[in-house]
Amino acid sequence: MILRSLHIRGLRAHEDSTVAFDDGVNVIIGPNGAGKTNILEAIHLCCLSRSFLTSQDQVVLRHGATHYEVTATMETERRGMTRVRVAWMPGEGKKVFVGGAPLERLTDIVGRFPVVIFSPEDQRLTAEGPEFRRRFLDNIIAQSSPIYLENLLRYRKALSQRNELLQAARRSRRPVDPVVLAALTEGLAEPGAAIIAARLAFVEAFRIHLDRAYQRISEVAEQPHLMYEPFGSRPHPDVKEAFLDELTRRADRERERGMTLSGPHRHDMDLFLDGMPVRRYASQGQHRTFGMALKLAQYDYLQERGEERPILLLDDVFDNLDPARIEAFLAILASGDIGQSVTTAARREIIHNHLDPDACRTFFVTRGGRVHSGDPAEGELLPPEHREPAHAPSSTS
Repeated sequence: MILRSLHIRGLRAHEDSTVAFDDGVNVIIGPNGAGKTNILEAIHLCCLSRSFLTSQDQVVLRHGATHYEVTATMETERRGMTRVRVAWMPGEGKKVFVGGAPLERLTDIVGRFPVVIFSPEDQRLTAEGPEFRRRFLDNIIAQSSPIYLENLLRYRKALSQRNELLQAARRSRRPVDPVVLAALTEGLAEPGAAIIAARLAFVEAFRIHLDRAYQRISEVAEQPHLMYEPFGSRPHPDVKEAFLDELTRRADRERERGMTLSGPHRHDMDLFLDGMPVRRYASQGQHRTFGMALKLAQYDYLQERGEERPILLLDDVFDNLDPARIEAFLAILASGDIGQSVTTAARREIIHNHLDPDACRTFFVTRGGRVHSGDPAEGELLPPEHREPAHAPSSTS
């Protein structure tokens, strides 16, 4: 899959911008605040119907604009040339059109146009709490499996209903209706077990991709490892039965807390290097290398499992990397193993010192979100004290 062009209206820094992309490596240079990250945000919207920076569309809307609209022209293996349009207006909500036809649900676009985003926020994957790794799992598996996404949506609905029942009983200080609770528990267990089983299978298959990715970007012979143990070290031949046992075991505690305390919404995927937990013992360099390897492995996994080659988006990820890691990652981008990539950087030398400028298409973004295919005119660049808005928490897939 190749993104041929992108038209952005009313989105953050962009009043009305159009960008035409090349097949391989595309580089967007611009000072902080000019709108280069917003171009990646617009691409992500067209691939997954949501921003990777925030779940609030009001935040994405340009100040003073009545609505935002993003249109991407994709050349795909399965559908040929396809146009994707995402539009949002306060009071009317968001609509997604593929080939001119509106989608019934926003989630129907997931998996059709696979995308991998690597941004500074992804340092949380290896360094912070389990919600970031759950989001990582859900994003990859949902893009490669429509069934997984359906189960995820069913599970979230069932979880909300079960929590509402437990909370209502806790507030009223009355016993939970056992018949209703049993029905909601069964409704939770079926999609929950399917999610757990899919995650177990994914982690097993993903280890190969992670090993290969880590070796490509690290000169150190360290061994990365993933572990997903939803029920601890206990054997679980029947996932649904094991999940129901967990819910039964914590039933009293759930009534006290007024919430569901077991299930895939609370699980973690543990990361290790040479047998040591990354979160607690890894150095800054190891955290960065592991994060890069996870994203490169995600790309390989989606490419292997899907009908379309993903687009790889890299948002200012090279600023804090040492030259060896920059060199290694850019060499992968230019090798042909990665299809199309779009990379942002504040300064051209971050990229061009390690990659021949003739081997990539370079754009410059200046004040007002103006996009130039050549060097911008003198005085167009924003002063260095300007900064892009802080990234808001991203939503789950």
